[in-house]
Amino acid sequence: MPATLDLNDGTRLPSVGLGLYKVPIAQTSEVTLAGIEAGYRLIDGASFYGNERELGEAIRSSGRRDDLLVASKFWGDPVQSRAQALEDFAETERELGIGPLDLYLIHWPRSSRGAFVDVWRGFIELQQQGRVRTIGVANFEADDLRRLIDETGVVPALNQVESHPWLPQHALRSFHDEHGIVTQAWSPLGRGRLLDDPTLVRIAAKHAVSVAQIVLRWHLQLGGAAVVKSVHPERLRQNLDLDGFELDDDDLATIAALESGQRTGTHPRDRQ
Repeated sequence: MPATLDLNDGTRLPSVGLGLYKVPIAQTSEVTLAGIEAGYRLIDGASFYGNERELGEAIRSSGRRDDLLVASKFWGDPVQSRAQALEDFAETERELGIGPLDLYLIHWPRSSRGAFVDVWRGFIELQQQGRVRTIGVANFEADDLRRLIDETGVVPALNQVESHPWLPQHALRSFHDEHGIVTQAWSPLGRGRLLDDPTLVRIAAKHAVSVAQIVLRWHLQLGGAAVVKSVHPERLRQNLDLDGFELDDDDLATIAALESGQRTGTHPRDRQ
């Protein structure tokens, strides 16, 4: 079972979480419960995913609420403002129905709108009110993070960004390390496109594990976290089985050579 990481607010984050992006509404409860049964203790949701009600129902029926960290995100479109963030958070509270939220993120900075600092101040209020335990961001670049920190004095606990061997985000990770921000990867497997990469297939055969396990182990050895999605119980279990092997220096050097800068999702500057 992967370890947990210390966050800068004194809480801890499971290194590997179960993501619910594009999990169909009709399957959300089943997938969530299968994930909990497999051992996931972080469930990563968002209002944009459209399945928060079903996520909440699964959490309540599991009887494991106290063991779980549940995350959601503020979408910020068509309106990105402090008032809209507070309104959307209240809707997430109603949809989930699980009490205080564990983790709430700004889904996209939408930098050209110039409102994300105001939104962040609303997040700080929610944390001070005890309605959310940990606050963070997603898809923020270093300049966005620097502005948040300079203007509010509150450092996000984590930044969830696209990251995988094609796009390791080394410069951003270094900025995170300097400021005590955890790097949490979305699309940690390159939306599945990395699973057929011949180099990774060879490394997986060497360790007698799946390519997904190799890539997730790579994320952990970089010192970060990852949110991975699957609707298949066996793959859910396999993606948590990361303790029985370790990537050696040759493996890490070989994987490093795969860096190309290729994205499989939207660049933050293209989501405004």
